[in-house]
Amino acid sequence: MIHRTDPARQAPWQAELAAAIRDPEALIRALGLPEGLCAAARIAHGRFPVRVPPAYLARIRPGDPRDPLLRQVLPLDCEQADQPGFSKDPVGDLAAQVAPGVLRKYEGRVLLTATGACAVHCRYCFRRHFPYAQSQAARDRWQAASAHIAADRSIREVILSGGDPLTLSDDRLADLMHTLRGIPHIERVRFHTRVPVVIPSRVDEGLLGWLDQARAAVVMVLHINHPQEIDEAVISACARLKVAGVTLLNQAVLLAGVNDDADVLAALSERAFAAGVLPYYLHMLDCVEGARHFAVDAARAAGLLEVVRARLPGYLVPRLVREQAGAPAKVPVPAVGAAIDCR
Repeated sequence: MIHRTDPARQAPWQAELAAAIRDPEALIRALGLPEGLCAAARIAHGRFPVRVPPAYLARIRPGDPRDPLLRQVLPLDCEQADQPGFSKDPVGDLAAQVAPGVLRKYEGRVLLTATGACAVHCRYCFRRHFPYAQSQAARDRWQAASAHIAADRSIREVILSGGDPLTLSDDRLADLMHTLRGIPHIERVRFHTRVPVVIPSRVDEGLLGWLDQARAAVVMVLHINHPQEIDEAVISACARLKVAGVTLLNQAVLLAGVNDDADVLAALSERAFAAGVLPYYLHMLDCVEGARHFAVDAARAAGLLEVVRARLPGYLVPRLVREQAGAPAKVPVPAVGAAIDCR
């Protein structure tokens, strides 16, 4: 087993994860941004800490405070503003927990909060306030989670989320895949992950080795919000996953100042597809406390998708949805009218 505290024995991706910037002033200095951003960034960082790995940092334009990748990771003073209608648990995760780290929201599927760790801290994260210390399925080497899944034959798909499941070591993930392989009614294992995008070196021989142990079909839902996030290293990582038989989908979040532009959304779909990733969902922002400045109203969102739909073939147009606590599925956002807005 890899020992994380010994740099000489770390995999390259683990060294990159360890080298992530975790200080807002270091981020601002590294990108040559105005020093005046530091005071507000430090305060917001105190409530939700900065984490930016080197491979992602390299795609941010130096000296540009409006860069769409920077906007996703830089703490801002507006995170501290009063935010009516925004909460710490906007999608009802806590009410959906049926066993430690096991969330049951939809028919035939369970979600495991495999870890609280992420390779990058996105400022709009809907789980930025989630109590991971009490709610991790991996805490007992998956025993409670696997017992719950094995006892319910209606569960056909296991979704690994977090945090980000690909921040776990290959040994721990191989252990989980071995456990799931022994449950005959599991047909699919789905990973919700940003790691192949922010640390593409994670897709190495170790990862491909335990993926090969899966009896069930494997799906990876990546999280790419802007075409600038897809560089040659990401394209190569996706190619290796495709060769391994992994189905790749993308779900983006519609974010003001990042991708609330029809040209950007169309380019995102085309660049993702060229990398072997099929557009899946475009999510409305979850109304999480601290993220109101990212909100885009539903009417404008639907209008943007109409422009994209007129430009691209249907298979490149993601479904515009929101997650609503207690709903039996993702809720489609209509072109006009009845959608619930964050603001």
